[in-house]
Amino acid sequence: MTRLTKLSRSVAGRTAVVTGAASGMGRATAHLLADEGARVAVLDVNAAGVDAVVAEIRAAGGTAIGCVIDLSRHEEIEPTVERIRAELGPVDILVNNAGVSVPAALTSAGWEDSWAFTFEVNLTAQARLVRACHADLVRPELAADGGGRIVNIASTEGLGATKGMSPYTASKTGVIGLTRSLALEYGETGVTVNCICPGPIRTGMTAEIDDDAKAKFARRRVPKRRYGDPEEVAQITVSLVLPAASYLNGAVIPVDGGMMAQNT
Repeated sequence: MTRLTKLSRSVAGRTAVVTGAASGMGRATAHLLADEGARVAVLDVNAAGVDAVVAEIRAAGGTAIGCVIDLSRHEEIEPTVERIRAELGPVDILVNNAGVSVPAALTSAGWEDSWAFTFEVNLTAQARLVRACHADLVRPELAADGGGRIVNIASTEGLGATKGMSPYTASKTGVIGLTRSLALEYGETGVTVNCICPGPIRTGMTAEIDDDAKAKFARRRVPKRRYGDPEEVAQITVSLVLPAASYLNGAVIPVDGGMMAQNT
């Protein structure tokens, strides 16, 4: 029997941008990509965290640069991408991982500010980064070699809802819509655009939840009966950016231990 064509599963030599990469899922994603030979731009607002992750990657033999950026400030995005091009080369992979969660009930005094800030970081910055990287992602030589890759990190909050978190829930629902729309826009270019919806993961965002509450929630809501680890999300992200993942486009993938698969 004729063997299947071998589609590449290597990201070696590709330039990857990972936002929110100073900790949690972003840090894990940056490490995994670097371990696979990608040149990684580590983006985060936390300067100390950026320096630490870059040092970790370099100590392990990888290639990385750090970019301190406040994604709520749109004027910082273009210069940051220009610097990445200058130091690492054109962008091949964009992982929009950065996110914030600011609980705010609709009638609370701080809702307006929470809504504006949450949307700037969680949704608008993702679109702006895609725009800033557009020329790199669609360049002909990349299309001939498997195409550019965009992965947007949303949340299972974009598939359901939690009371008192309308800015976060609405912004993550928007990430899913943005992903699907861009998947259509880029469909003929070789670029793929996919979305991951993490469920309960042990990150800085969930660190304030005590372990007993985590365990109780997991036993009640998650078929795997535990919170996930950042690397378990990062492994799926890396799978989506492989050249071989060329026909997966517009997908919305929960990484939640089966939480959204059950009715109660």
